[in-house]
Amino acid sequence: MVARKSLKGDYCPSARSLDVIGDWWSLLIVRDAFDGLTRFGEFQKSLGIAKNILTERLRTLVASGILELVPAGDSGTRMEYRLTTMGKDLFPVMVALRQFGERYLFAPAEEHSLLVDRTTGQPVRLDIRAQDGRSVGPDETVILKVPEET
Repeated sequence: MVARKSLKGDYCPSARSLDVIGDWWSLLIVRDAFDGLTRFGEFQKSLGIAKNILTERLRTLVASGILELVPAGDSGTRMEYRLTTMGKDLFPVMVALRQFGERYLFAPAEEHSLLVDRTTGQPVRLDIRAQDGRSVGPDETVILKVPEET
């Protein structure tokens, strides 16, 4: 098996982000955390993941600051995984993945889960905007790369 290359020092913010959350188990754990799951057993039951893989992914997400371990209840003997501020900042990423899946990976009448506003029950949509408030897409943006050293 080929060892995974670390992207921790890469100049690209996308690459550094993928270094932390770039496997499907990690993103599914984050999805479940947004859905209110907090316990090891809850994640395992939801995902059907092997204990050793779940343990490693949770350890990485905690070490990276995406999740934190907090005491569950008053006794402090049981621990729960909670999204940190950093973890909650992944919300737009998760919404973007949902929107992609809804648009391209389901048949027109096929049922799927929905993300809705808790207050109104209306579907949530992600919209990318420039600093001045204009809606922008890939044709209206460009990545300014860090110059390569020679």
